Amino acid sequence: MAEVPKTNARLEIAHVLFIDIVGYSARPTDEQQGLVNQLNQAVRSSDEFSRAAAAGRLRKIPTGDGMALIFQDSPEQPIECAVEISRVLKHYPDLPVRMGVHSGPVSAVTDVNGRVNAAGVGINVAQRLMDCGDPGHILLSKRVAEDLQQNGRWRPHLHDLGQVEVKHGERVHVFNFHTDDAGKSEPPAKFSQPKRDDRQSTASAPEKGKSQAGHFSICVLPFTNMSGEAEQEYFSDGISEDIITDLSNVSALHVVSRNTAFTFKGKSVDVRQVANQLNVSHVLEGSVRKAAGRVRINAQLIDGSNDSHVWAQRFDRDLNDIFAIQDEISRAIVEALRVKLLPEEEKAIERRGNGDAYNLFLMARKSFVTGYEIDERRNDAIIRLCRRAVELDPDYAEAWALIAMAEMVIRASGVRGGDGGLAAAERALSINPNLAEAHAVKARIFLEEQRYDEASREIEIALRLGPESHEVNKCAALVRFRQQRLEDSTRHFEKALALEETDFASAGMLITCYTTLGDAAAVRRSAEIALARAEKILAHDPNNGSAIGHGSMALATLGRHERAKEWMDRALLIDPENITMRYNFVCALANDLKDKEAALEMLGSVLEKIGRGLLDHLKVDPDMACIRDDPRIQAMLAAAEKRVALKSPPCEAGRSQSSPELTR
Repeated sequence: MAEVPKTNARLEIAHVLFIDIVGYSARPTDEQQGLVNQLNQAVRSSDEFSRAAAAGRLRKIPTGDGMALIFQDSPEQPIECAVEISRVLKHYPDLPVRMGVHSGPVSAVTDVNGRVNAAGVGINVAQRLMDCGDPGHILLSKRVAEDLQQNGRWRPHLHDLGQVEVKHGERVHVFNFHTDDAGKSEPPAKFSQPKRDDRQSTASAPEKGKSQAGHFSICVLPFTNMSGEAEQEYFSDGISEDIITDLSNVSALHVVSRNTAFTFKGKSVDVRQVANQLNVSHVLEGSVRKAAGRVRINAQLIDGSNDSHVWAQRFDRDLNDIFAIQDEISRAIVEALRVKLLPEEEKAIERRGNGDAYNLFLMARKSFVTGYEIDERRNDAIIRLCRRAVELDPDYAEAWALIAMAEMVIRASGVRGGDGGLAAAERALSINPNLAEAHAVKARIFLEEQRYDEASREIEIALRLGPESHEVNKCAALVRFRQQRLEDSTRHFEKALALEETDFASAGMLITCYTTLGDAAAVRRSAEIALARAEKILAHDPNNGSAIGHGSMALATLGRHERAKEWMDRALLIDPENITMRYNFVCALANDLKDKEAALEMLGSVLEKIGRGLLDHLKVDPDMACIRDDPRIQAMLAAAEKRVALKSPPCEAGRSQSSPELTR
């Protein structure tokens, strides 16, 4: 058999609008062409379609009863186009059309006729989404919805329908998009009907107040901080997050994700409107006041259909009772909805611990997610807080895992040695073998030690145990980045970005990923998010050097060069010893500011102190490609390698030393 020639098809992130005519095949042949002509006319009337086509940034694939439109610049393009088409279709009542939108990998292929076509997951998922809809629906993937949630223009029109099984047993998370004059507000029949037993000839009407799977659905709104002190925000946020986590363990409940629920943080909301927007049966809201070792929590469960209180209670307790209060709230919700708990779910909800340790852990975690990870001063503070927490509660697995994370990044940056957090991670896993964050930090530790196979195994375990964890997704993104699996890295950075609204570092990494993948619109979006989040943090913490550093990089990416340089100068005055911040400045100087000499000078100061982790990162970082081959850098790299090798203990015999996967 002749050897099949290899293709050089390059995956790119594209934004796909899939459209079809419902019931097309059942129409008489002489009607089918007329329907297709009407659809083509409606599509061509879209300004967004015309602009993208004129710019050569649109690929059109006919499918017989519809089409796939592949936009190359922004996830907003297919939405704009879908809205414009939907409005036009109001004038074609006999043309039943549904649409699906997804952003994902697409590659060029050559079809049997020699024409360039397209294929890939991006197109397949868009079609699966569309298949879930009825005439009039515009259905979005969770990834697209999370992108649009960053923009207040789109946010009110996104309605979470939850997950649903599609072709080949796959599950997709679906959002319904509709405005007053576009899309369809009623959920698709696939979501509003209960699952039928094949042995039954008829299905009973769905019980009011339940989701598509016959289960109740709930949104836990961020609890309001009533302490009168902005710095207590970490505590009310932590309680809200823990209740979301507890309820997510109940299989009979569909719980809106934390990142979706927190889009309502700090806003005056109408509960019925929230319930309608998110397609949930119930909403939990509350407030927290913490002072003088005591905590007061007000919580109320509200029926989204009529705004009535199903349950409400006030808790006024000692801080050490905080876990008991959370247990009581979760159990009260379960009892009010008459939901039956499985034995393992009973155990998952029941938690015990020390209230003071919990408070210290929440402070440490907030400091971790609002700073940049390789920030020596913050990591020292995190370790002190968590060390005190485990003195009060030696079995606090989450605190041990966070100690491990802080110790790992300190060693990776070359500031100090030690075991890189391995002992703390092992202690966390001895207490809770299923703690996803502990497996994730072990993956990072193995990565820094160049134990790549073990790193891959640990991150797969972490993702299986904690797919919705911010720390897990961020670790997975960094592991895959180092392995040069950029598509996977991008997906996890996007997830981390959506799960934690203060995470500016993931947005900064996405600038690099999307630049390498050639997605200019996504680069700009990532830079705008990084800058907005950095500015929000600096409003409360003006001396946050890491936020200034990432903000300056975002400014450089956005072409605002003078302001970027001003921010760099300010950051270097505030936090001159921040090696990773200096490394990021090298990238900005070399790529966006086009100042190679300044980049080389800055890199020299970095390579004098760099640790093994950052040195390995530099070797594969696409941002360094434009200067990596300079003889001066090669000399500095050789010196840094020699210094790091002398400081680093040799790996244990028998450890896996296979090379990173070069798949990009």
